[in-house]
Amino acid sequence: MMRLEHANLVVKDIQPTLEFLLAASPNWRIRGEGEASWGSAQLSTHRRWIHVGDDNYYLTLNDGANGDIRDSTGIEPGVAHLGFVVDNLQALIDRLADKGFEVDITGRTHPFRKAVYYNDPAGFQFEFLEYTSDNPTEKNMYGGESGDLKYK
Repeated sequence: MMRLEHANLVVKDIQPTLEFLLAASPNWRIRGEGEASWGSAQLSTHRRWIHVGDDNYYLTLNDGANGDIRDSTGIEPGVAHLGFVVDNLQALIDRLADKGFEVDITGRTHPFRKAVYYNDPAGFQFEFLEYTSDNPTEKNMYGGESGDLKYK
C-alpha cells in the first residue's frame, strides 16, 4: 500500500496560507514547527517551517520563498493544484467566505461530485470536492461532466 502523507510548500510568508488552511479545515492543527537550514551549500537558507494537518496527513509550509509562484492558469511546469475531499462542500465555502476567501473557480457539473477551487494568498490553488456517491465507478466516472468551469 502507498498513500500520500504530506506535501511540502515554500511560501514567502507562512501566516496567510496557514490561516487559509485552518479556515478550510477546522480539524487541522499545527502539528509541529521549527527552523532549519535548507538547500545546497551554495544556496542554503535558514527557514521557518510548520506542519499543519491532522494525525495522518499534513502540509509543510516553509517561509523565505523568492520569486513568483507559477500561474495556476498557465502551462509552466509545476503543481497545478492540490485536491482535498470534504464531507460538506457548502459548509467549507461558508467557512472560507466568513474569513474573506472567495471561490475562484466552480467545477463543471458532474452527476456524482461537486468541486470548487481557491487560490490561497500565496497563489497556491486548492481544489475541494464532495462526492455524492460512495460507488467508485460513479465517483471516478470520467467524461460525465457538463457545462463550463465558472471563474469569478
